[in-house]
Amino acid sequence: MTAPVFSTLGCRLNAYETEAMKELAEAAGIDNAVVVNTCAVTAEAVRKAKQEIRRLSRDHPGATIIVTGCAAQTEPETFAAMPEVARVIGNHEKMQADTWTRLRAPDLIGVTEKVQVDDIMSVRETAGHLIDGFGRHRAYVQVQNGCDHRCTFCIIPYGRGNSRSVPAGVVIDQIKRLVDRGFNEVVLTGVDLTSWGADLPATPRLGDLVMRILKLVPDLPRLRISSIDSIEADENLMQAIATEPRLMPHLHLSLQAGDDMILKRMKRRHLRDDAIRFCEDARRLRPGIVFGADIIAGFPTETEAMFENSLKLVDDCGLTFLHVFPFSPRKGTPAARMPQVKGPEVKDRAARLRAAGNAALDRHLRGQVGQVHRILTEGPRLGRTEQFAEVVFAKDQPEGTILTSTITGQAHGQLLA
Repeated sequence: MTAPVFSTLGCRLNAYETEAMKELAEAAGIDNAVVVNTCAVTAEAVRKAKQEIRRLSRDHPGATIIVTGCAAQTEPETFAAMPEVARVIGNHEKMQADTWTRLRAPDLIGVTEKVQVDDIMSVRETAGHLIDGFGRHRAYVQVQNGCDHRCTFCIIPYGRGNSRSVPAGVVIDQIKRLVDRGFNEVVLTGVDLTSWGADLPATPRLGDLVMRILKLVPDLPRLRISSIDSIEADENLMQAIATEPRLMPHLHLSLQAGDDMILKRMKRRHLRDDAIRFCEDARRLRPGIVFGADIIAGFPTETEAMFENSLKLVDDCGLTFLHVFPFSPRKGTPAARMPQVKGPEVKDRAARLRAAGNAALDRHLRGQVGQVHRILTEGPRLGRTEQFAEVVFAKDQPEGTILTSTITGQAHGQLLA
């Protein structure tokens, strides 16, 4: 028996779900298969998925190619038309044990259709898939899936469905198990993390979940939150930022733009001043907190003056880690029908944003030289500070532990210790 090969494209949630699929596939006895977990966030992501499928088909002749993930959910016909692909399964189906049983013995069970993708909008629950974490240092826990918002550039709700939350008790049980296995850091993940709880009894908020985790899992050294929508940050989340040292002082913000007109055309729920105010408030509550952010360059109708507002947001919010996305239209979204910015301008603006982000990161890293940090080791000579800056050690360190070390320098976007 040849164990299946998995390839993951896109976000950390996809990576988490790949680990869950590995367990499901193993339990079902899947062999001689290649599973590609796709991303649909941009047209480029879909192109890369097709490229990856062709490469894996060449590298694994005779293997059954199974395609899943967001791109498979939003445009199953694209992948079903590829001669390399044997099965296309949806985002909900990929997390169901019986899907993998049917894939193992389709002829016996009477399943012959190539595409198994149902209406993701009809899904009402998200199970807390109890994996043992992946990697040896940091574990990711899915607490939410889907999104109820309809930003004009985003196809993800059609790949993930509406927002669903994992109950707090399930989340806490999983984190306790991960801590018992020796993990020193847990990261809460989701598609729209700050919407957690809206579909649960009594409609708790993300801050309530964070507070409960820190109270009920006292042996967890570090809790980290992945990307959040700052306009949805609740009072308890801000309280946790202010008072809980085990909650890491690093937040990645879904900002997308720094111009009010573009934000309105994106159908975002915040304005420029809201983003700036949030960063000021959080920094006042937790001096030393750092912010990453997603920003789109070249959104339709964006003028040079509008772009400058996004560029200035790097300094106005004090951003440190920038994820820059050159806009590319996604079929089926309102933004794809808006007047487009010319390709060379989009490329130029993305490059200028990245340069501003690199300069901001360099300033932050230079400010850490001589400081003492608690660092989670990710490899013999690699780790992360509480603010998520990457650290390179001068000599080998025990992996998966938290060390206290003085920063001696910085180079190539990393700290030295």
